[in-house]
Amino acid sequence: MTKTDQPVRGKHLLITLFSLPLLLGGVFSPPATAKDIELQVGIIQRFGEAQKEQMSIAATNGDTLTIKFQDANGQTQTLSSNQLTLNVIKQSLPQSLLKEYIVLSDHATFETAEDSANQWKAKGIKVEVTQPERWQVWAKRDVYETPLLRRWLLQNLKAKGFNQPYLESAILASKSQASFTVAGKQYSSDYVEIIASKNPIQVSHSKEKTRSYGGSLKLQRNAYGTYTLVNNIPLETYLRGVVPHEIGPNAPENAAKAQTIIARTYALRNLRRFKADNYELCANTHCQVYYGLSETSAKADKAIAATKGLVLTYENELVDALYSSTTGGVTASFNDVWNGDERPYLKAVIDSPQKIWDLSQKSLADEQDFRNFISLQNGFNETGRNVFRWNKQATLASLTKDLQKYLERRKHPLANLKTIKSMEVTERSPSGRILTMMIETDQGRLDLHKNEVRSAFGPPRSTLFYLEPIYNGQKQLTGYAFVGGGFGHGVGMSQFGSYNLAQLGWSPDKILAFYYPGTKIQTLNNSIVFWNETE
Repeated sequence: MTKTDQPVRGKHLLITLFSLPLLLGGVFSPPATAKDIELQVGIIQRFGEAQKEQMSIAATNGDTLTIKFQDANGQTQTLSSNQLTLNVIKQSLPQSLLKEYIVLSDHATFETAEDSANQWKAKGIKVEVTQPERWQVWAKRDVYETPLLRRWLLQNLKAKGFNQPYLESAILASKSQASFTVAGKQYSSDYVEIIASKNPIQVSHSKEKTRSYGGSLKLQRNAYGTYTLVNNIPLETYLRGVVPHEIGPNAPENAAKAQTIIARTYALRNLRRFKADNYELCANTHCQVYYGLSETSAKADKAIAATKGLVLTYENELVDALYSSTTGGVTASFNDVWNGDERPYLKAVIDSPQKIWDLSQKSLADEQDFRNFISLQNGFNETGRNVFRWNKQATLASLTKDLQKYLERRKHPLANLKTIKSMEVTERSPSGRILTMMIETDQGRLDLHKNEVRSAFGPPRSTLFYLEPIYNGQKQLTGYAFVGGGFGHGVGMSQFGSYNLAQLGWSPDKILAFYYPGTKIQTLNNSIVFWNETE
């Protein structure tokens, strides 16, 4: 399928691909025929950020690579070779160059950044979501393209009481320039496309494990002055590099099938994440872990084939197919972790096949009820897992260092704090997740909200925890114990929870209905909406 067949705006992203669903009594029958969507996955992001960074790309099993690139005159050239080496050099500029943009807001996750972007849009400001390190919302560079326009915008925002936005500005004496070497000859180009005749392409990178990828590769500039190596890969082949690493190669069959449906849905729902960098998905936990074709699994391949084309929908739109390894005994609603429109199918569910706890009678927003819940160990889908319950202790000194680094990254006015005086959870959601945590420092009070708590401090594995102060013999506060459960955001399906349900004999559709109430498994067709984008 060509990219011209895919409208950019999500609310119109309707694709005809597969035949009607075949789902009978919980048994999956794959469609007889299916076309595949090609994804653009950034497998090496920000290449050239580190000095002397290098990448080697090679054909496998005697194959030949076709290398297409643009020369200094903008003409497309083609080479053939069985390998090439890529690096990025610093190239002096004839005159200094001003690089600047306005950061409107800064976030730990794409989901909250996108909500912030929608709020700025509603104020009439053109924006783009980026990820230089943390997720950020920028004033759109090609709209606010001159220093005068940028300063005018910033001045107007300050006048209206918006003190969070700031101007990121630098004078560059050099720029990064990608180059590659074939048969001892060096070439320079901002765009390099690498196509194999028939076999996977092997990628070796100084910071990553050597892996093989299907489809084709392209090296292209990103929004940060460096480069991204993008893998153009058919969806069903992409899943071969995702499913065994997300759910585990030895997962029960029905858990692997449930994971495959969710991974397929997640990928298609999230094609907009890296629009500012001109690709669609990343290959790490900010999207889904994707390792190409190096470590595929026969069990995962079977699950992919058995569920081909199947996705999870709510009112004929792909669900926001979020999942985590361990919920800690209760799933979270979308707004427990991120900002944005609530997803009706993402809500608090006790992660157990039994009636262990009634949230309607004992809300985990109550601190004592929450502590009682965390003390429970047995009867949950995740009972016995390493991160189902945990107790992590830290000194005030180490917590202060964590907070300083976090605030420096955010350019926060309290980044010059010297010590934390006290910490307190002041608001919880009905699922027990921390909504607000108050921190008193020597420089003043700071409130952290939702997932920012995990970004600010090292100890918590999730936001499902309470704080227990630690005192020395003189009754002086020396640190805190973080006592909690779960690993990750806890929204949607628990991967370890799905193991238990599958072992109990639950079908994939029953597992997904448990974690995403009110949803429906469908085969992709031309009526399904991928996502509704706010104008």
